[in-house]
Amino acid sequence: MAEVIERAVAAAPPVLTGTDHVELWVGNARQAAHYYGSTFGFDVIAYAGPETGLRDRASYVLEQGRVRLVLTAPLHPEGELAAHVHRHGDGVRTIALRVEDATAAFEGALARGARAVEEPRTVEDSHGALRYAGIATFGDTVHRFVERDEYSGPHWPGYRAERRPGGGVGLRHIDHTVGNVELGAMDSWVDFYREVFGFHVFQEFDEQDIATRYSALRSKVTRDQRTRITFPINEPAEGLRASQIQEYLDYYGGAGVQHIALHTDDIVESVFAMRERGVEFLTAPSAYYEEIATRVREHGVSEDLDRLRELSVLVDFEDGGYLLQIFTRPVADRPTLFFEVIQRKGAKGFGKGNFKALFEAIEREQAARGNL
Repeated sequence: MAEVIERAVAAAPPVLTGTDHVELWVGNARQAAHYYGSTFGFDVIAYAGPETGLRDRASYVLEQGRVRLVLTAPLHPEGELAAHVHRHGDGVRTIALRVEDATAAFEGALARGARAVEEPRTVEDSHGALRYAGIATFGDTVHRFVERDEYSGPHWPGYRAERRPGGGVGLRHIDHTVGNVELGAMDSWVDFYREVFGFHVFQEFDEQDIATRYSALRSKVTRDQRTRITFPINEPAEGLRASQIQEYLDYYGGAGVQHIALHTDDIVESVFAMRERGVEFLTAPSAYYEEIATRVREHGVSEDLDRLRELSVLVDFEDGGYLLQIFTRPVADRPTLFFEVIQRKGAKGFGKGNFKALFEAIEREQAARGNL
């Protein structure tokens, strides 16, 4: 990583226009697609596999609002995909970023210190042509630059359209995607996003901000000022017990995506619908809502506090407004990947006032697993 900082930065950083999709490599894509459709309300919109000429994998594309998830599973025990699932379990492989020129984005990233994993390539079918390229980021995670202005297909050449409605729960777009990295690695990866992408550090937190009696972490939030694409980066900090970040690293087998935050315009309705469909969320104690009752009134929170308590939705306050958020339990057997549902009402931060309640909820889960 030191080479990233030492290299002269002559080329312009990649110009991003948005998030294209997030691809998860999973053990069973068909079952995962059914889970995310039935519980999170995603529509299945495309499929690729042996029936479409893809011999080594099966892949389902899910969509809700502007959120697009791709779930891909290996069909054979050998190969990179199978090795990834064996090591990490279900997890995020690719965060794909939309660009107008994939080759220029790729070459600019390499000139600024990135490592190539996919050389620029054009793929096409009857719906047009799509161009992409990829670079490495933390752990085995990849950023793929996707240029698709000349492509009108359901997702990617080799995929066929599917129409399996999930019903929707009001999820609109990806608010942020959080990475967990090893102790001492956070600053290097923050520098990577600054040097390669031109991101700036929007917020940062240390042990004084994010700690309980048992564990702590450090976090810095990197953001693209143009698109607001946001990647907070976490690392564990020393504490009496193993932190949630270290537990993630141990079970995931290294650095990776900890959670994906999904924005909704009505968190009460979204969370109620998700609970009814079977999504399991972390819970907050009643004392939390007693502590915030006065601030709820002072900040003019329009949501009913009793309803928030019933659903275990957390509230955090800033000068510009407030936000509401809740976190799922891990979505697979390993205590690794989970999701956040978030609604912003003027607040731009990340729920600093909720860190203690969130950490204690996660630690209750850790204790139940015998890992605290």
